Amino acid sequence: MKKLIVFLFFVSFSTVLLSQNKPAYKLYNAKGAKVSYKKMLKKMSKADIVLFGEHHNNPIVHWLQYETTVGLSEDRALMLGAEMIEADNQKQLNQYLADEIDQKAFDTVARLWNNHSTDYKPIVDFAKENNLKFVAANIPRRYASEVFRGGFEALEKLSNEEKSWIAPLPIKYDATLPGYVKMKEMMGGHGGDNLPKAQAIKDATMAHFILKNRKENNLFIHYNGSYHSDDYEGINWYLKQAQPTIKIITVSVVEQENLKKLEKENKLKADFIIVVPPTMTKTY
Repeated sequence: MKKLIVFLFFVSFSTVLLSQNKPAYKLYNAKGAKVSYKKMLKKMSKADIVLFGEHHNNPIVHWLQYETTVGLSEDRALMLGAEMIEADNQKQLNQYLADEIDQKAFDTVARLWNNHSTDYKPIVDFAKENNLKFVAANIPRRYASEVFRGGFEALEKLSNEEKSWIAPLPIKYDATLPGYVKMKEMMGGHGGDNLPKAQAIKDATMAHFILKNRKENNLFIHYNGSYHSDDYEGINWYLKQAQPTIKIITVSVVEQENLKKLEKENKLKADFIIVVPPTMTKTY
């Protein structure tokens, strides 16, 4: 009888603990099956490129990016790159990585995002501490703005040096890709055909610098807003246009009230989908 009482107490206590469990995130594969962090790392370690999508202000995703990078470095030689640093700041980034300038100087000479110190500095510093190449992959934003105002043709007037900071012209562009179509629809037609073109030049440029810098037998991890690689489009599409057989693993992040099951509309967004609660604290 005493053993039964102890057993029932244990079951009751465990039930209370489970009911109070508040996970910060859950991992799913493209089909909506739950997967472990360990399995995600194992799949990533066999890829050529990982496109690690994020919500720019989500701390859980930034933490996972850092932990994943550290974990993968134990099995693979890594190269890193990011949307958040623009190609014309590669020199300044290299100076920081080589310890030629300190963080204060880096903040001054490069156009770092306002949340760099909290969200991206840990990964850049990991590259610095481990002598990893870090690629400033994004197009300088002023040129994306030029495309928004005047289409791809606006880029033709750039100098040769300026053109070295963007994807080679002319770029391939498929206006029928669902992501670009959806973007245009969401804006109610405002921005016309040039709005998705401004997105495409970013995607094409990031893909270009990933391929330009990657080395065989190295795993290239690229950090970008999930909308730049969701649904296997964006950067992923441009990478596949250039090298169809390249092995890419994509990651996306979505917000759901219920973390226990991946909602239908969030399936097939990426190879791995991080589900976070909408109440998660934001970094800005």
